[in-house]
Amino acid sequence: MKKWQKVSAIILGVLLVLFLIANFGLNFWIQKNLPRYIKNNSHYTVSYQSLDVNLGNGNIFATGITINSKNPQNQEVIGLQGTVDTLSISRLGIYDAVFNKRISSSNLILKNPNINITLAKPKDKSTEKKQNPLAFDNISIKNGNIQIFRHTKQKLFSVKDLVLNVENLEMTEESVESKLPVVFDQYDLKGRNFYYRPDNVYAFTASFITTENGEMSIRNFAMIPLLSFQNFRKFFPKKQQLFDFKASQMNFKDMALKSKEITLSNVYFENPNLKLFTTDVKTAKKDKPFTYEVELENVVFKNAVVSILKPDGTPKFNAGNLNVNVSKLKMDEETAKGNLPFSFEDYKIDGRQILFASSSQKITAGAFAMNPHSADIRNISAKPAVAGSDKTLLDLTASQLNLKINEWKFIDKKLKLDIENVLVTNLNGKIKSGSGQAKKKPGFEGIHYPLTVKNVVVRNSNLVYESQNKPLSLNQLNLNIQNIEMNAETVKSGFPFKIGNYQLSTKNFSYRINPYYSLSSSLLKVSNKTLQMSNFAVKPLVSRSQFLRMIPTEKDLYDLKISQINMQGTWDFLSTEKSVKVSQATLNGMNANIFRSKLPKDDLTEKPLYSKLLRSIKFPFLIQNLDIKNSVLVYEEDTKQSEGPGKLTFGNFNMNVKNLNSGKMKGAPTLVPITISCRFMDASPMNVKWSFDTAQMNDAFSIAGNISDLPASRINPFIEPYLKIRATGEISDLIFNFKGNYLGLNGTVNMKHKDLRVEILKTTGEKNKLLSAVANIFVRTDSGNYPESVVVDNVQRDKTKSFFNLFWKGIEEGLKKTLIGKNIENTEKSIKNTVSDTKGALQQGKSTVKDTKTAAKDKIEKVKENVGAKKENITEKVQEKKGIFRKVFKKKEKAEN
Repeated sequence: MKKWQKVSAIILGVLLVLFLIANFGLNFWIQKNLPRYIKNNSHYTVSYQSLDVNLGNGNIFATGITINSKNPQNQEVIGLQGTVDTLSISRLGIYDAVFNKRISSSNLILKNPNINITLAKPKDKSTEKKQNPLAFDNISIKNGNIQIFRHTKQKLFSVKDLVLNVENLEMTEESVESKLPVVFDQYDLKGRNFYYRPDNVYAFTASFITTENGEMSIRNFAMIPLLSFQNFRKFFPKKQQLFDFKASQMNFKDMALKSKEITLSNVYFENPNLKLFTTDVKTAKKDKPFTYEVELENVVFKNAVVSILKPDGTPKFNAGNLNVNVSKLKMDEETAKGNLPFSFEDYKIDGRQILFASSSQKITAGAFAMNPHSADIRNISAKPAVAGSDKTLLDLTASQLNLKINEWKFIDKKLKLDIENVLVTNLNGKIKSGSGQAKKKPGFEGIHYPLTVKNVVVRNSNLVYESQNKPLSLNQLNLNIQNIEMNAETVKSGFPFKIGNYQLSTKNFSYRINPYYSLSSSLLKVSNKTLQMSNFAVKPLVSRSQFLRMIPTEKDLYDLKISQINMQGTWDFLSTEKSVKVSQATLNGMNANIFRSKLPKDDLTEKPLYSKLLRSIKFPFLIQNLDIKNSVLVYEEDTKQSEGPGKLTFGNFNMNVKNLNSGKMKGAPTLVPITISCRFMDASPMNVKWSFDTAQMNDAFSIAGNISDLPASRINPFIEPYLKIRATGEISDLIFNFKGNYLGLNGTVNMKHKDLRVEILKTTGEKNKLLSAVANIFVRTDSGNYPESVVVDNVQRDKTKSFFNLFWKGIEEGLKKTLIGKNIENTEKSIKNTVSDTKGALQQGKSTVKDTKTAAKDKIEKVKENVGAKKENITEKVQEKKGIFRKVFKKKEKAEN
């Protein structure tokens, strides 16, 4: 052996002997002095039965350890109290422990520890020095009973029979402040009777926890409120919610706690039961942001029960048999700022017996299933929770509501929604509009435009919509609406959507228009381009006598039936740019009855002419061609003197109207030509040409026509009941041609007639021969073969009457000039004189009888009979029938409005 090798061996041997001596000396010193050293240089008192320390590798093995804090009342350091059967430490940082007072080790093994730990009081980081932590790379605990308390002695955490293997465990003040007393990487855990109380509101408990192959299983997990809801509202008046949560089984894998990050995968809850108490506290702005980062790879709730209660304890939301599967659920400071405080990649939810209750509605569903791309809800019911409300109330049921969703998400806290299809099946019930009080305009600030729905289908439904006691009934309703869109422009109108094509069909459609009328149709089909109605009717809801008692002034009572209505065109009533453009409208088989009574007071409001009425339509309106075919129009009127109403009948009524317009459609013609053909009084052909121009502000019009081959007896049903006049003879032709405006009319009338006579009737209905004879003296019985037209001048309009009152006054004036003569005033004066002379002759007859008393008895009796007859017939009627010819040729002043 070379010299240097011998020297090296001697040196190594000496060092080895010195190390052995030092190690033996250190163990001897530790055995004798370590407890006293720890007591003098730390906050704890430690005793043990045996202790072995390896100076070389820093390993420590001890048995029968007891540890206690020297000053349990000191809240500045972690408090320890308890026993450990066996302690094994690998690679203890002896230098750090002695000189830096930092306990750190690569491995810590505790057997049968029974330890109570009291955490130090958290420090203000800005002013206080950070507390010294305990740091272990790995820790193993077998059969441990551990309790962790806050500095206030309030229990924070406890567990019994704990078996734990943790990698990279740390306990720091930061972890305590964030309500995580420990942080670690990997773990194996088993124990029972777990308890964790993060604050003064909740405690978390579990009867048993175990891990196997990286998966933790928890039995009988519970999140328990520590105080009643009444006390919660009392002591935490700014908090909005109190939770009560239980689950028979809870599993998860791959739990990792790092700083403020919480990561779990395959989170599974079986039979979870959530009860959530809510308060009426408004959402307050958060003082601090959400500081955790929570990532849950996959979350499953199986057979869950959820109950959300209102402040008064009544249900707000309930769900049973709820199954939820959410993947990649994440919550952090950024997601917490959104409408949904978390993000996710996918989800599936299904459940049964769903209930949602608001202040005015109670909504239930038998079952539902949802995912990001569809939703299906079955056996839906919406019932009012109150008797009346200023909000719209629903009383509905539906067998199914199905949605196909292309996209829904939140962008800048606004909902972006794109729905492919909405299907509603067997929707039945009633929708009642609010009480009519001033309604707040809805806001759409939470919508990301555009919001789109490509297709909405309603099938086999029966609905009643009621507003202000006016029910609208839709039976066997089928509806399809396409391309619905809400955008920044549409929300400015009363209806916030624009729509594309739509089709609606319903049977036995009905609507109560007002207290007087109901509207109905056996079939209604309507789209954005066509309309079809069968057996359309507007029927009175009251009798004629009831109607007269209900109206304050004269008003027509209508009874309208139409066999078929068809329209083709385009119309938009929903957008801000309302418009109607109909290319063809056809009304076939119309039967209209109009009744007017003169018993109520006159309606003295101004009646606009038809051109002005059309101009009053606020939006572009145009019907290019309107046809009324195979129809009947009946007008009835009665007065105080009439015995039943007089009747005018227009049979086989056909009318064509072109360019019926409001004068507001750009480029459209404003002249409205009207052609009418019918059978007047179901007997005589009648033809009328009528026109007006909505652009003419003076309401100029023209109307011309004729009535042919009219037996005078045909008008008796109209004039006989209340004028007590009967006509005979024939009107071969009555031709009229008028022009006028809102002031009146002018024109001509030409009438060819033959054997025209009138009969004045007694109240009993019998002919009054004397007055009939006097009247016929002044009537032109025959017009001749070629009668001249008479001129009608300056017929002034009564603005409180309708257009047809003005038209009739023109006809009346022409008839008077035709039948009595052009010098009407002189003729009427002659009639009055004739009646007066007849009265004088009666007085003369009385004197003659008195002066001849001595005449023969039979002559006196004969004179008395003649005079008495004349007295009876003439005196009775002279005063009553004065001016009778006005009634013969003049319609009553109170014509229809």
